[in-house]
Amino acid sequence: MWAVALRTLRDPEEAADALQEAFISAFRAAASFRAESQVTTWLHRIVVNACLDRVRRKQSKPTSPLPETGPGEPVAPRDAMAERETRLVVQDALDELPEEQRVPIIMVDIEGYSVAETAKVLNIAEGTVKSRCARGRAKLAKLLGHLRNPSAGANVPVDDVNVQQQQQRQREGR
Repeated sequence: MWAVALRTLRDPEEAADALQEAFISAFRAAASFRAESQVTTWLHRIVVNACLDRVRRKQSKPTSPLPETGPGEPVAPRDAMAERETRLVVQDALDELPEEQRVPIIMVDIEGYSVAETAKVLNIAEGTVKSRCARGRAKLAKLLGHLRNPSAGANVPVDDVNVQQQQQRQREGR
């Protein structure tokens, strides 16, 4: 639940608040649970709704976040700055996706939920989850193409993504 809230809101404090609201809502609505799905699916739906409510409220009152860097950060032997830059680029690309594509991608590709579980949590058809993920992945491929192919110097056009995927499958013998 925490991971879904954190990935959806991208702010630990907001995610903690949303999760607390979600559990309070779940407690209050426990008597109305009809057992048509698993309890975890029902709880995930409540968490997603609480997160989406916070996103809507936040959009009506935009704020600017404080910088994440400061004194006392741990020193790591690996290239932490490059990793952080990559994380920021990926997060920015996720932020550019419409919410209806970002949430399924986070749940399926990042959190590892199945398409069926995601469909139940979001209360949409499995085919809708698949199509939203596919459209979102295509946009991410375009936005993040420079990470995979730094020598190209530009983003990968969406049309080239399908061609590259087909070429990759042929090389793998699929």
